[in-house]
Amino acid sequence: MPRIDRRSLLAGGLAAAAVWRPLGLARAANFKADPFSLGVASGSPRADSVVIWTRLIMDDTSAATAADPFALAPKLVAEPVDVEWMVAEDEAFSKPVQSGLFRAVPEFAHSVHVEVKGLEPGRWYFYRFRSGNATSAVGRTRTAPERADAFRFAFASCQQYEQGFYSAYGDMAGKDLDLVVHLGDYIYERSYGTELIRRHQTGVPSLLYEFRDRYALYKADPQLQAAHAAFPWLAVWDDHEVTNNYAADRAPDAPNPAEFLARRRAAYQAWFEHMPVSPALAAGFDALRIYDHYRFGNLLGLTLLDTRQYRSPQLRGSAAADQPERTMLGPAQEEWLGRTLVGSQAKWNIIAQQTLLSERDTKAGPETGYNLDGWDGYRAARGRLLSAVQSSAPSNPLVIGGDLHAFYAADVKRDFADEKALPVASEFVCGSITSDAPSAASLSTALAENPHLRFASDKHGYAIVRLSERSAEVDFIGITDRKQQNSAAAVFQRFAVADGAAGVNRL
Repeated sequence: MPRIDRRSLLAGGLAAAAVWRPLGLARAANFKADPFSLGVASGSPRADSVVIWTRLIMDDTSAATAADPFALAPKLVAEPVDVEWMVAEDEAFSKPVQSGLFRAVPEFAHSVHVEVKGLEPGRWYFYRFRSGNATSAVGRTRTAPERADAFRFAFASCQQYEQGFYSAYGDMAGKDLDLVVHLGDYIYERSYGTELIRRHQTGVPSLLYEFRDRYALYKADPQLQAAHAAFPWLAVWDDHEVTNNYAADRAPDAPNPAEFLARRRAAYQAWFEHMPVSPALAAGFDALRIYDHYRFGNLLGLTLLDTRQYRSPQLRGSAAADQPERTMLGPAQEEWLGRTLVGSQAKWNIIAQQTLLSERDTKAGPETGYNLDGWDGYRAARGRLLSAVQSSAPSNPLVIGGDLHAFYAADVKRDFADEKALPVASEFVCGSITSDAPSAASLSTALAENPHLRFASDKHGYAIVRLSERSAEVDFIGITDRKQQNSAAAVFQRFAVADGAAGVNRL
């Protein structure tokens, strides 16, 4: 696999402007500061295409200076700006493949989403952007293979900016991976916790520009940028991209549904503007379909789910109050999932969703307690999902998730009360990148009360899945100290699932 110089991932900008000959762009600027300071990214890899992304920071700061404190405040540039993009086979761009112009407009925060088509399957490519006198860092991406004997991807979630540094992403950027899957809580809308090491500096966002600023703060982190620039990503959201524990058109902190939907629309648009997703999603933000299916040759079918936009409101009181009509995915997504699983011919079929699918009783002894914001509050919906898995009988189903700020490995069963029941699938949940972890005592209780939960850990980090024809191996990777900017990382637990034998085995 071609390697990319880490300095190239974090460099670029004004100093690299002389690399390309000016092309007479219709609108370009002579930037006083690097407009590509949020880095580059790629995603949505298909066998013949990939999406490349950047966003230009277009603040016009020429009016306000330290010498004139009464000058007008900086304002956003309202002009479209033309951006040249280039894709090549090599990092030096001596073997160009495609190039073109993209008009970045203020309506979408001067974000750039280019779906590059006509590429070869299973190939590594390099890409970059230029506008005026500025050139971006170099990114590396890969198309999906048509056939594969092996495939490696990382998955991660929950990266509260204030609670730690992104050392996990710095470690991830140096790995030998084909893909990264992000399972939500990319940003956090509010501050919480103690011993914060850096600050949002602003309050809870509700307007579009406020969400844009929050994403820009997170994406300015160099370790996160390095992981984006090294591999293509697939991303879905969870709740903190909008507000904690929201469900469809309702949220605990928004009693007025109309006002909340306006906030959600702004949040969805800002998510689109900062993720390497298809430009077709810009058609509208009142509703934004992010669930999708990706095929990586004969080896992997990866299904992304959205468990926020279509769900029923959370129960109040007891999980036993759940009703058959309540849903986590919504009828349309449930029907789509069933069809997708039936049609899969892949050796491994991974369902990527936001949280723990398996049951988790959180109270010791005969008394029970459940997280009603998770699948335990949507038992009928979980039953339908597992019925879809059983009836479609895809080869080697695996479930991955995040959300809980803890690592879990589990045997997914149709009846969790039956300890002798055979697993329907195997499940792996990654710990948080930085967000506060639950107590060790709560994890011990979860393991004691739920025999199907095979492992739990309060470490921070991410997970890597290595697929072959014979097995799926999963590494849980933990960092030493999330409050240290370049904290060491290492595998602390390894698992395997054999072909044709659902169930988690610790190695």
